[in-house]
Amino acid sequence: MPDVVPLAAVETRGAAVDTPPAQTDDCSALLKYIQHELLLKASDPIQQLFVDKIQEYSKKSKAAGGKLVDMTPEVEKQLQQELDKVARQYGGGPGVDMTKFPTFTFQDPKIDPLN
Repeated sequence: MPDVVPLAAVETRGAAVDTPPAQTDDCSALLKYIQHELLLKASDPIQQLFVDKIQEYSKKSKAAGGKLVDMTPEVEKQLQQELDKVARQYGGGPGVDMTKFPTFTFQDPKIDPLN
């Protein structure tokens, strides 16, 4: 691994690390180190704007709780219409749970005896 300038306060599992994690199986520590390096090197205003927008979207995404970010009632209505359309095309409809795995019933065929 090439020589790297030590960083201040890169966190891994609650402990501060001054240097990049070397020869470890902890991929999250390495990922945090790389993210921290990229954030420090965003000297271009366009890059900084991009990083800010990604962080803003991340916060909004967590606040939305699994729904679309900045969803209006009109967009929610359109989404539901499309989901209903797809459900009808693939055998769904009112009262059919499309997230449930289908149940199959097989009957043994009647076979004539050989003798």
